[in-house]
Amino acid sequence: MKKMMFLAERKRFTRPRGVSTNPYWTAALVGTAGLVASAIINRFLAKKAERDNPPTGRFINVDGVDLHYVERGVGPAVVLLHGNGSMIQDFGSSGLIDAVARDHRVVVFDRPGFGHTNRPRNAVKWGPNEQADLIKIALERLGIQNAIIVGHSWGASVAVAMGLRHPASVHALVLVSGYYYPSFRPDFAAMSAPAVPVIGNLMSVTVSPIVSRLIWPALVAKLFGPAAVPAKFRRFPKEMAVRPSQIHAAAEESGLLVLNAARSQAHYKELSMPVTIIAGQNDRLIDPISQSGRLHDDVAQSRFHPIPETGHMVHQTATQSVVDAIGEVSTPASAVDK
Repeated sequence: MKKMMFLAERKRFTRPRGVSTNPYWTAALVGTAGLVASAIINRFLAKKAERDNPPTGRFINVDGVDLHYVERGVGPAVVLLHGNGSMIQDFGSSGLIDAVARDHRVVVFDRPGFGHTNRPRNAVKWGPNEQADLIKIALERLGIQNAIIVGHSWGASVAVAMGLRHPASVHALVLVSGYYYPSFRPDFAAMSAPAVPVIGNLMSVTVSPIVSRLIWPALVAKLFGPAAVPAKFRRFPKEMAVRPSQIHAAAEESGLLVLNAARSQAHYKELSMPVTIIAGQNDRLIDPISQSGRLHDDVAQSRFHPIPETGHMVHQTATQSVVDAIGEVSTPASAVDK
């Protein structure tokens, strides 16, 4: 009798098989809970970053895109286009905006998906051509017809697209640390992972922001090297850059870069306006000779300024060189708007 009662009690407190006794099921539950928790935390941190770094400029809506832009100064128009993963504050912290605004009307955009500009996820692939068309319309609405377009890194691809697609709107190009010719870049492919449908979306809101924070010091060192990271770069809002939405946009641009270069390389000779090319001689991200140097060979009227002891972030560590390049192509003829 006692034995039967013992067996009955044991059976009552025995958990069903295949639930808690299955290590795979337990791991799945723990993993799912971890992803949900990280998504919630990342959303909270993203909203906090936006509250801590509110828009400092104005907005102009173009085809469903609320373009955030900052405007300074009076004179010949200069448009600044930032690189992949960046935003207006990159140019602001470098001192470039203030320096150029002394003699020019400067307009700086948060490109789609970065800073405070949205990036609609529709049929549009936000490559350089699409962004060039968007910026061109925005400039027309701002009364700017003939601007010097300055693009850094991925922004240089947008600047080139503007020169090819809308030459009447471009007085001159200043291309800084750009990527213009296709090459084998497994790092770009890896960085594009968060843009992969479904899985990439999940990565963007869960693990990618965590990984981005962990690798941030090494990434910044690579971008600036061999130069030291200047103290002024501390003003750049890192937490804005590691938001899920911005990580997704940066991943898309990483995936488009080589393809765009392959499509565009045959057309560089068609650029008709003055072109000044700048690159750090020691750029650790984009080779200055096979990219900027080769573009200089292809564009007859271009000037090339390799900057010694400088890496990818030329506008941060050699700001005056960019200011001088803008002055080089700036003439009274470009001052069509005051």
